[in-house]
Amino acid sequence: MGGSMPAKTRAAAEPAEHFDVLIAGAGISGIGLAYHLTRQCPDRTFLVLEAHESYGGTWLIHRYPGIRSDSDLHTFGYRFKPWSGPPIATAAEILAYMGEVIEENALGDHIRYRHRIVHADWSSREARWTVIAERPDGSRSTFTAGFFIGALGYYEQDKGYTPEWPGMASFRGRIVHPQTWPEDLDFAGKRVIVIGSGATAATLVPAIAGQTAHVTLVQRSPTYFKTGRNEIELATLLRERSIPEAWIHEIVRRGILHEQAKFVARAKAEPETVRDELLADVRANLPEDYDVGRHFTPRYRPWQQRIAFVPDADLFKGIAAGKASVVTDTIERFTERGLILSSGTEIEADIIVTATGFNLSVLGDIPFTVDGDPVDLSQTLTYRGFMFTGLPNLVWIFGYFRASWTLRVDLLGDLICRLLNHMKAKGARAVEVAPPEGLALKRLPWADTEDFNPNYLLRRLDRMPRRGDHPDWQHTQDYWREKDELPAIDLDGPAFVYR
Repeated sequence: MGGSMPAKTRAAAEPAEHFDVLIAGAGISGIGLAYHLTRQCPDRTFLVLEAHESYGGTWLIHRYPGIRSDSDLHTFGYRFKPWSGPPIATAAEILAYMGEVIEENALGDHIRYRHRIVHADWSSREARWTVIAERPDGSRSTFTAGFFIGALGYYEQDKGYTPEWPGMASFRGRIVHPQTWPEDLDFAGKRVIVIGSGATAATLVPAIAGQTAHVTLVQRSPTYFKTGRNEIELATLLRERSIPEAWIHEIVRRGILHEQAKFVARAKAEPETVRDELLADVRANLPEDYDVGRHFTPRYRPWQQRIAFVPDADLFKGIAAGKASVVTDTIERFTERGLILSSGTEIEADIIVTATGFNLSVLGDIPFTVDGDPVDLSQTLTYRGFMFTGLPNLVWIFGYFRASWTLRVDLLGDLICRLLNHMKAKGARAVEVAPPEGLALKRLPWADTEDFNPNYLLRRLDRMPRRGDHPDWQHTQDYWREKDELPAIDLDGPAFVYR
């Protein structure tokens, strides 16, 4: 590609600090990658740039009542850092865990907070990235790096997704989104509507139900949930026998992954049976005459969308106690007093919470250029969901949906470090991926929507890189395959082009 950076950008890019590796994002992915670099590439300099005031990513940004993980921390936690708390953890507990990782591994000096990346350009001649980051006061810093790791998650962090319904401006109460929860919001004794049906709604409703006059969950269609105690009995048993925490972590982690693999396989092989089991679980926690068919029976098969875990069935206990209720319908419009549904029912409220999801983001929506020419990520082809054609020395950390996100952070940490060390051994300054000659790839959407189809993905699927009709050229979302396949990738294989 030809071209050059705009004059204004060139001026902002001088002088620059140089690092071997630059990581964008100090969330669960970025901190994990930083750890792996210190252990597996100790001779490389690296820097983590984070737009916010501290580490944590999702667990820092989201501050709505009750925020917690919907994956168990024995698998969501890092492979290298034992988790000793309850399997479903609060945001504060997860932040404390990440803080320990940073402190124990001296990662703090490698992180620059309040640095939002506004541009990244690859120079083929220099074989390096030039990255411009902006601080809250508008001033800018420039960094160069041989390798760029995008650990930015997969959604826009500054604004959640809220549909536009007629009459929203007429509502006299407050409309809030969980992703930007106001610190001054007082819901005590108020009538609250929560719009949504996913993990956020299922977390928020029980967290506030005991303090509000009443909370009503309004959903267009139901979601699958799974309940259970917020405790791993095996972990408790092993602790009672003074087994070391590192052993407990590994034993429990492997046990959970084994059970998850069986459950995912069953969801595909016998979806009706799995559906019936999930619904029986819900029924067991609700009054006998409750309409589970209407309010908790999704239209899709299990695992076509993520299944959220409800610890100690707290959502359903709140409904059974009359502190919360569920209405399954579509919204016709907002009114001054609340909502009118398509059935004609009006629900009055003082506060309406739109727990309606987020906006998908690809690599943080950073404007990327190669030799000054803009890159359209939707026209690239992905290799294993972490590298893209036409983008040298760049990887995207994208985790799993059917298993804990962080499992892939550890796998990709190993793979990236192996790639960096391989490049050094070869004397290569750059690496990119390209389909081998003779491999006729059919370009397909990033995800197979028959297999996985949450609304946030469908809304912006056209912005995502493309996959090919070959396993090497797609993100399988299958941890149980990738745990063996990623370590076995031949870095001298035909998909890798070194310079």
